[in-house]
Formats: sequence, structure tokens, C-alpha cells
Amino acid sequence: MTPSKDISRLIEIMAALRAPKTGCPWDIEQDFSTIAPYTIEEAYEVADAIARGDLDDLRDELGDLLLQVVYHAQMAEEAGEFAFPDVVQAITTKMIRRHPHVFGDEKARSAGMAKGMWEKIKAQEKAEKRQARLARGLDPEDNGKGFLDSVPVALPALTRALKLQEKAARVGFDWSEAAPILDKIEEEIGELREALAKGEVAAIQDEFGDMLFAVVNLGRHLKLDSEAALSGTNEKFRSRFHYVEQALEKSGNTLERATLAEMEALWQEAKRAK
Repeated sequence: MTPSKDISRLIEIMAALRAPKTGCPWDIEQDFSTIAPYTIEEAYEVADAIARGDLDDLRDELGDLLLQVVYHAQMAEEAGEFAFPDVVQAITTKMIRRHPHVFGDEKARSAGMAKGMWEKIKAQEKAEKRQARLARGLDPEDNGKGFLDSVPVALPALTRALKLQEKAARVGFDWSEAAPILDKIEEEIGELREALAKGEVAAIQDEFGDMLFAVVNLGRHLKLDSEAALSGTNEKFRSRFHYVEQALEKSGNTLERATLAEMEALWQEAKRAK
């Protein structure tokens, strides 16, 4: 088996890894649920390479993510459901359908994307998907029957909170402005304090979650992405802590030996420096 730029070689490699008698024992025993966490992890690593501006890493991470698609398609083929070409056909069909102003006839291209066309196309796709599920004897509502059930459970919690709030807002269930949400956050902090005072672990977690949900709602009204905002703060914390680490090393000290007071003094230096 030799490397290749042809996608068919990657499909062959995946099939070989999953071959019952000659494949890799670890790959053979995997299923959709055990591979799903790796799929999510690889998507994050793609995003990380982009954030760092490292195009060499981006190339490699995109390959890792592509492997995940091929992996799932191979398992589906083994189950007699679909294969990689079906995945390609599904997405190409969707892209062509959703861009009539690009791929349609001359009249459609000259008219551009008409107002409301996107919603009409999505509704058509949903109806077709519903009919396909009915034909297979499945529940036509693949993501549940509630209005918010189409928001994926596997999304990062902050992102899912944002998506849930955005969807609820479409039918008018929303704050009219940002200011009252600050009062809501303070209310949730008060309830968290009460839970802490009682020492009830379940209640503490519940109230902490309510507080975070309210903070995400505030960010949404301020036109901020909570996930992006927290990512920025995470990086700021990492950078300042690295400053503390380097400063201690220069003085012959270490993180393990330094006192909290010493680290705090260097932390304030880091804040002033950056």
C-alpha cells in the first residue's frame, strides 16, 4: 500500500484497517459512538491550526478530519447503509440545490438568490428527508418532536446554549434588550450563593448552569459569541501564566516552589506587560 493524492486510496486503507481477519484490532472493534469523540476532536484541531495560522498543521489536520468521514462511511457500508460515494453525492446535491443563483439555468443565475428562497429550499429538503425516513419505517422527526430538538446535543455547551436561545428568539421568546439580563445574572448569582450556603451539590451545579446560560444570553444580545469570547480569555490566561513561568525560571525559581504571593506579583506584571 503506497500513499496517493487519490481519495480512493484513503478509502482502500480504511477498508484494509477494518478487514475482519487482517485489519488493525483497534480499528475493527470501533463503532460510530466510539469514533464520534475523535471526529469532534479532529474538528477542534482544524480550528486550532487556523487560529494559529499554521498552514502546514492545517493540511495535516484536514487530512485527519477527512479520515473521520471515511471511517464513518466505511462502517456504514459494512452495515449495508451507505458508502463514501453516497456521502459525496448527498453534499454535492445539497450544494447545487441551495445555490440556484450559481448552478441554475441562465434565468436563475441572472435573478440571483431571491428573498425567501433559502427557507423554501430548506423546507423542501426537510420534507424529502421526512419522506425518506417514513419509507424506511423510522420516526419522521429524526431529531425529536420539540421546536428546539433540532439543536444538536453534541455541540459544545456554550454554543448549544446560544443556538437554543437564537431559535427560541425566532418565535418571540426573548429579552427585548440586554440590560435586564444583567439583573437576571445577578439573580442567578444570588441563587448560587444560596445553594452554596446549603451545600447541596446538585443544586450548586444546577444554579451554576443557570448562571452560565444567562451569561451566554447577555453575550448574544451584545452581539458577542460566548465561545469565541471565552476562547480569547483562555488564551490570555495561558499567555499570562506563561509569563509567570518564564519569569520564575529566569530568577532560578519554579512554579512548584513559588508562593502564591510571588506568582500573583508576576501575574500583575504580565497584565501590565500585555
